[in-house]
This record gives sequence, structure tokens and C-alpha cells, in this order.
Amino acid sequence: MRHLRSVLIPAVLFLLGGYACAGWVQQNSGTTFDLFSVHFPVDALTGYATGISGTILKTTDGGASWVSQTSGTIESLYSVHFPVDASTGYAVGYWGIILKTTNGGVNWVSQSSGIVEALSSVYFPVNASTGYAVGGAGTIVKTLNGGWSWVSQNSGTTYTLMAVHFPVDAFIAGFTVGDYGTIRKTTNGGANWDTLTPGTLRTLISVHFPVDTTIGYIVGSGGAILKTTNGGAAWTPQTSGTTYALGSVHFPADASTGYVVGLRSTILKTTNGGAVWLNQTSGTTEILREVYFPMDALTGYAVGGNGTILKTTDGGASGVEENTEGRGQRLEVRLTAIPNPFTSFATLPGHEAERFSLYDVSGRKVGTYRGDRVGEGLAPGVYFVCEGTACRAPTRIVKVR
Repeated sequence: MRHLRSVLIPAVLFLLGGYACAGWVQQNSGTTFDLFSVHFPVDALTGYATGISGTILKTTDGGASWVSQTSGTIESLYSVHFPVDASTGYAVGYWGIILKTTNGGVNWVSQSSGIVEALSSVYFPVNASTGYAVGGAGTIVKTLNGGWSWVSQNSGTTYTLMAVHFPVDAFIAGFTVGDYGTIRKTTNGGANWDTLTPGTLRTLISVHFPVDTTIGYIVGSGGAILKTTNGGAAWTPQTSGTTYALGSVHFPADASTGYVVGLRSTILKTTNGGAVWLNQTSGTTEILREVYFPMDALTGYAVGGNGTILKTTDGGASGVEENTEGRGQRLEVRLTAIPNPFTSFATLPGHEAERFSLYDVSGRKVGTYRGDRVGEGLAPGVYFVCEGTACRAPTRIVKVR
């Protein structure tokens, strides 16, 4: 778990468990009910959040205030999605419940899903007519008419499905993930769902393809982060730096910059396609269940336990590093590079005999160096010194020539 802060002379890093972060700011949700899902359809101003006991919240001022809406149910609502605008949207949850609004949540109307399994995720790829919902016992249901009727599809599994995502449209390619490393893919609108092999038996909780059907990410239990660059034919595990369950992944604009949230208030960010994931300080101790950035990689929201809603307007960049696995312990690391910037090589006082990995700004590992000759032989540029392969506390160094 780590978050990178650029520093020059000297390059000093502090890891302090539980330190407040200006990058992510708590919002007043007006509820103590757990929240599971958040979605802003068009911009960063108007959005919705759903949770237990039929909770639906709406904001029209970027989260400055959240107003409770009448859902008409006391069942937990696990997912909310507005396909095109802030007027027409769907929420799904326990006992196969599906709700729809066409007036921005003034009224929510129950739809007949035809199933009793809990629905964990709903997604309408391009319009408010064609959409999918997935859930318990391998359930997949699809509508072609805005939810007036939902038809069950054969997922080929009885494992719980946790998330569904169609990157481009409702037919070219869609993915669903779930328990025991389950990944299913369709290329014909769900008529068939083919099995993909992730190389793990962990529960997979969230899936997102940022731009097209080629590059995608999955997160799940045990700190699992998987990436594909070939439409799911192969999945490569990435180093998250945590063993806590990760519940949501979102890349706002491209396949490079993305966010992950999860258990123990975890927030991770990458700017290099997951080559390095850096921890961000959330400022809360609650579980975070979903993260969403409506328009760009700067302004985003995360929701979770006890009515928690967090917002950032700077990509979570402010604050200090936090090791959530060591929360409750005081961890202070001072790693100084001298000289910095340097021309030949830098030295890490007190760590001369230790070995460190170096990464360039793209996240590519460029070599391993002893602490007494860091960066020797490298081309001029900006690099990051990491302790071990997990890269928990990167230190910025600059070679000038």
C-alpha cells in the first residue's frame, strides 16, 4: 500500500498510520447506513449512492449536500447506474430487486426481474433500453426494453457473480466476474458466455475496461489486481501492496490512470497502467466499496461503511503515505538520497549495503542497485527508489547528466 509524493533535496518520506489527508475529504451523507455503490451520470455535480435498507441518496451540488430519496423498499441496494443522463437510472439489490426512475429519483418503480437471487451489479452500456444485471448463483438477466421485461441468460456457472461491464456497447464484448476466480465473457449480447482463465481462485469483485475491449482490470479478495491487454485471453497479476479485499476499480479517462478501493479504507492509485500502485490516505477507517470518477482523473467519489462518502478534486494527490496494514503502529521511514539531483550516482545513508529497485516515470523497472551506488550508469531522468518488489515507499531521485 503506497502513495507517491514528489520530493527533492533531501528526498524524505514519512509513513504515518491514520494521518488525515487533504486529497480525500469526508462528505456529510446524512446517514449511517452502509453504502455500496455511487454513480455520477454526466458530470461531477449530480450523482447517486445506494446502500442497505433501501437507501438511495442524491446530490446536485457535487456532494456538498446529499438528499435521501424514497426507494419503496427496505432491501439492500448493491448497485446503481444511470446510462445516459441524470433522469433515467436503475438500482438493483437483495431478493432480485430492480428499481427504475425516469425523473431523477423523484419516483422509483419496482421492476420484475423474475428471480429471487441477490443482484450485485447493473450496467447499461450505451442507452437506457439495453442492460444487464448479475448476482447470486450465476444469475445474469438482460433487458432490451428499459426493464419492462428481464430475461435470464445462461452464465455457465453457479458461482455468485459480483460485477458486469460492457466497455463499448451491449453486444461487442461484455465481462462478468465473481467467486472462485470466475470470469465470463460474451461477444454476442449474452447469448453465450465463455469461460476465461484468470489464474486465481480468489473472489473477483469488480471489473473495468477503460477505453475498449482490449485492456481491462479486475480486483478482488486478498489484494488481487489483474490486468489484461488482449481482451481477457490472458490475465497478469499486479502488485497491489496489500492483502486486504479490494472492492472496486475505475479508470476515468484512459488505461493508465486508475483507482482502487477496498477493505480497511484502502485507496490505491496508478498512473502507469498498474505497473506501480500507490497508496492514498483516505482519512477514514471505514471499508470503501466503490470508487467513481465522472469526467476525469481529478474529481472522484468513494462510498462505504457507516454512510461514508469521500470526494477528491485533485486526484487524491494531497496528503501523506499511509500503510493501512500497519494501522495502529507508528511507522516512520526517512530515506534520504545524497546528492539529489546527482550526476554519477546517489547514496542512501544508512542503507549502503542494501539493494533497491529503480523504476522510471512510466513504471518500468530499470534495475537493482546497492544503496551506495543508486542510479549508476542510468541515462539522465527522474527515477523512483523502491524497497523490495512491493515498492511500498518510493523515493524520487533525479539524474541530471
